[in-house]
Amino acid sequence: MGTIRKKGSGYEAAVALKGVRKSKTCRTKAEANMWIAEMEKSILSHKNRSFQDATFGELMDRYGKTVSVTKRGKDWELKRINALTRDDEIAAVPLSDLNKAHFVMWRDRRLESVSPATVIREWNLINHALNIAVNEWQWLPENPLKCVRKPKEPLPRERRITQDEIDRLLLALGYDYQIKPETVTARVGAALLFAIETAMRAGEIASLTWDNVDLESRVAKLPMTKNGFPRSVPLSTEAVRILEQIRQDTESVFNLRTAQIDALFRKAKARALIEDLHFHDSRAEAITRLSKKVDILTLARISGHRDLRMLQVYYRESVEDIAKRL
Repeated sequence: MGTIRKKGSGYEAAVALKGVRKSKTCRTKAEANMWIAEMEKSILSHKNRSFQDATFGELMDRYGKTVSVTKRGKDWELKRINALTRDDEIAAVPLSDLNKAHFVMWRDRRLESVSPATVIREWNLINHALNIAVNEWQWLPENPLKCVRKPKEPLPRERRITQDEIDRLLLALGYDYQIKPETVTARVGAALLFAIETAMRAGEIASLTWDNVDLESRVAKLPMTKNGFPRSVPLSTEAVRILEQIRQDTESVFNLRTAQIDALFRKAKARALIEDLHFHDSRAEAITRLSKKVDILTLARISGHRDLRMLQVYYRESVEDIAKRL
C-alpha cells in the first residue's frame, strides 16, 4: 500500500507492494496520490516485475550457482562470491534499494584493505553479475555499477627475478641440478626452472601430463589454457633436461597441484629473504628472455597471447640492458 508523509516543503510518497519498494518526493499531496496510483498499477500489471524481493547477496549467490560454476576460473569466483555474501553492508541491501551509492562505499572500503588490482578483478565479477541480472533474469532495470568510477589500473610490474634469487629459492626448496627431485618442495624448484624456460603458468605446469609431452620433438601440448585455447610449447634444451630429471611413473609430469606450488613457493621465498616476488613473475622472466631469441609473433605463439599488446605487460627488460644492446 502507498503512504504519504510531509517532507520539507513537499510530500514523500512511498509504495511497498509485491516485494517492490519505491519512493518519490512530490510537490503536492495530490501529485503524491497520483504517483502512488500509477506506481501500484504498474506493479500489479507486472511492468516492474524485474524488481525482485531479493538482496544483492542473493543475486550474487544465484550468479555463482548458475554462471560461475561453468567457468574455468570458478574456484576464485566462488570464493569471492562467498566473501561478498557475508559482507552485510552490501549483501543485505534489497535490489529495490540498490543504487550506485552502495557500490561507491563498497569500492572505498575495499581499497582500504586490498590493492586496486584486486578491487578491479572483483569489480569485473560484480559488473558481469549485474549485467546478467538486468539482461537475462530481469531482476534489475539497469546496472547501478555503470555510473560508478572504476579504480585506476595499476602500473604494470617491472620486477624481474635475478639469478641470485633463483639460486636462493632453489636452495630453500631443496632442489639440486644433479639429483632427481623426490620431495614435493624439490619438484616446486624444478617447476620454477621449467616456468622460466617455457613461460608456462603454474596451473599449466601442474596439469601437464606425460601423454602431452614429446621429448623427441621437444614439444609440450596444453589442451586447454587460461584463455580457453590450446597451445603447444617448444621445449628448450634446459626444459628437456628438467623433464628427463623429474621423469617418473606417474600420469602427471610434476605431480603437483597449483595450490602446492603457490604455498611452497611463498614459504621458500620467506626462507630466502626475498620480497615482492610471485611465482607468476617467472612467466614475465621467460617472456623477457625469449624476446631476445624470437620475433614477436613467435613469442606470442609460445606464450599464448592472442593480443600482442599484452606482451608489453610481461616484457621487463630494463632500459639499461636495452642501452647496452644498442
